[in-house]
Amino acid sequence: MMDYTIYIILGALFLVYLIVFIGNKRGQKRRKSRKFMEGKRKHDRQ
Repeated sequence: MMDYTIYIILGALFLVYLIVFIGNKRGQKRRKSRKFMEGKRKHDRQ
């Protein structure tokens, strides 16, 4: 059981790293339209 937990933890950390890496790439591309997105969110709340 202990041997498998190590692999599960490593796999989870790797997945989190990939999600953060992909998220950062998207953020850099959409940095210009960030103000537009904030305005859209405020409009949706009203």
